[in-house]
Amino acid sequence: MLKVLRANNCLPKFFLASCWSPSLCAVRFPLEFFLILTTLTIPPVYGRTFTVLNACPFTIWPAMFTDLNAGQAVPNFPTGWQADPLTSVTFDVPDNWKAGRIWGRRDCDFTLAPAPTCLSGWCNGGLLCDPHTGTGVPPASVAEWTLQGDGNRDFYDVSLVDGFNLPMRITNSAGCPVADCPVDLGPSCPASLKGPLDSTGFPVGCKSACAANLDGNPTNSPNCCSGSFDTAATCPPSGVQFYSFFKGNCPNAYAYAFDESSGTALWTCDSGLNADYTLTFCPSTNGTDPTPVSQSTVSSLPTTDVSQSQSTTSATSSTSNDSFRSSSLGAISNYWTGIWTVSLISVLLFFLS
Repeated sequence: MLKVLRANNCLPKFFLASCWSPSLCAVRFPLEFFLILTTLTIPPVYGRTFTVLNACPFTIWPAMFTDLNAGQAVPNFPTGWQADPLTSVTFDVPDNWKAGRIWGRRDCDFTLAPAPTCLSGWCNGGLLCDPHTGTGVPPASVAEWTLQGDGNRDFYDVSLVDGFNLPMRITNSAGCPVADCPVDLGPSCPASLKGPLDSTGFPVGCKSACAANLDGNPTNSPNCCSGSFDTAATCPPSGVQFYSFFKGNCPNAYAYAFDESSGTALWTCDSGLNADYTLTFCPSTNGTDPTPVSQSTVSSLPTTDVSQSQSTTSATSSTSNDSFRSSSLGAISNYWTGIWTVSLISVLLFFLS
């Protein structure tokens, strides 16, 4: 192969000149080529912008999780942060983000970790949800995405499969359908599902029939679509207790695990449109949300190691963002260091020839 490349002038001059013998060339060529490739590795481009707006009149703690079994591409943003009323954050998300979810947490005290740190929606890990196990504990309203899925489509939804704890709406920049549950289901929640309650007795959550364990066997339950009820055929909505309560109040959301058949649960958008998405907590019921009084935009290079667990911390969101920006600047510095390294290698090889 090396002879063919040389005969066709496919090798750079400094590769050929530095090959003093066929055996040496066979060793030097892959080594030099490897050095050039590794130092020129450029991080992938994050092609989408996500905005998370807290339109609630109270502080919440949004959280984010990626199922790493579905894909390794993750947003380069903390997996948990504090969102004061009428504040928003904007960050970049990879085009191929798979099985991602964002939800809100209420009434949190992160000094309690590893015990439950929030009254609803808490996760393993404290303020920063653990990247492997921090999926969020029911009841929690969940916004879900898979970008560039089957048929080159984005899939997204608002899910009440894990119950409800905050109203939310997903909108986008491409004119694709809206997914939402814009009403507060807490006050009207059936008594057997209502809770938990805050210190004033107000319900900050509404459990699903599965999470409430109404039929006493979550491993073989029509409410959980588990066991002998684990298919769409054996787990129809008619067999799920309180399905009509959730679907009637939030028709554009998932009300149970196999709700695709409703036609108003799972939404799609052509991935070629490169839609940017906005998730609004406590959205206006008339479709016009308030303008945030504080906005934070983060644009950065991607995280290089998604397997490393994030440490449990009760730091504020600003501290997390400062650390995040520092790592981004470090990645940029490393990139330019790589460029200078390539130049130095080229010069050295030239003189060796």
